[in-house]
Amino acid sequence: MYDYDLLVVGSANADLVIGVERRPAAGETVLGSDLAVHPGGKGANQVVAAARLGARTALLARVGDDAYGRLLLDSQRAAGVDTVGVLVGGAPTGVALITVDPSGDNSIVVSPGANGRLTPEDVRAAACLFQTSRVVSAQLEIPLETVVAVAASLAPDCRFVLNPSPPRPLPAVLLAACDPLIVNEHEARVLLGEAYDPASGPEDWARILLAKGPRSVVVTLGAEGALVASGEGVERVASVRVDAVDTTGAGDSFTAALAWKLGTGASLAEAAAYAARVGAVAVTRRGAQESFPTAEEVEALHRAGGESAPGGAAGVPLRGEAL
Repeated sequence: MYDYDLLVVGSANADLVIGVERRPAAGETVLGSDLAVHPGGKGANQVVAAARLGARTALLARVGDDAYGRLLLDSQRAAGVDTVGVLVGGAPTGVALITVDPSGDNSIVVSPGANGRLTPEDVRAAACLFQTSRVVSAQLEIPLETVVAVAASLAPDCRFVLNPSPPRPLPAVLLAACDPLIVNEHEARVLLGEAYDPASGPEDWARILLAKGPRSVVVTLGAEGALVASGEGVERVASVRVDAVDTTGAGDSFTAALAWKLGTGASLAEAAAYAARVGAVAVTRRGAQESFPTAEEVEALHRAGGESAPGGAAGVPLRGEAL
């Protein structure tokens, strides 16, 4: 019997958000909206998104002993996340500086803070969490060696989901644990390295990435939807028609929803289609964690006909942070 449907190991940040008419060029200053402070970070976002959908969740992360750290702990508990794995102290809480333009696209700069002090020793000390979790999810806003330790700590029947963001080359032992590896176009390009061919398409990227060791791969393609790849082949997943307001955190909600659905026994394509609906609801609202939907809200979108979009501006614009 599992205590948790999803254990997320990753970052917890305070998101400092400013709306801008356009993002500044090098050396340029632009005026923005009033500053808004929200709980965020890819790890904290993912676990809250899954909890909102009804998953039993836990977070392994590190925050500072400061006001931002308390904000993050409060937001986790309010969402129903088990915070037994959240460590406090060692450095100030991580901070993300986010600008959002009128189209909903964003730019993000992250100061890791306490996230950079989450160590492999912390992971090994939390062995009980890994032994009681059906699925484990991670990102790369914590040290790479810590993520490698996560992959080494998995229970034999546990599924590991990795979104390599911000992207960097990954060791073979980490790639081999991924089921799936979830990347957007930019992340795929970094991971492919010299194998990247701008003339090729996402199907080729997915096949090359799959050959590098992951058990499965998901490539998200913005308004063109996504595709899933495994030893059984490559399959397209349609996007969802919505009017985007803010893409901040939508990719985290996609990853969380996909990871949770996989743990319930859904196929990779079924999980990705559900995750696309979750991300679609999230981009219609401002902020990260406060934008994440409940399962009932996702089902309402489904019943209302918010389904496949063949591409173009009507689809969910989930590039970059969003997907």
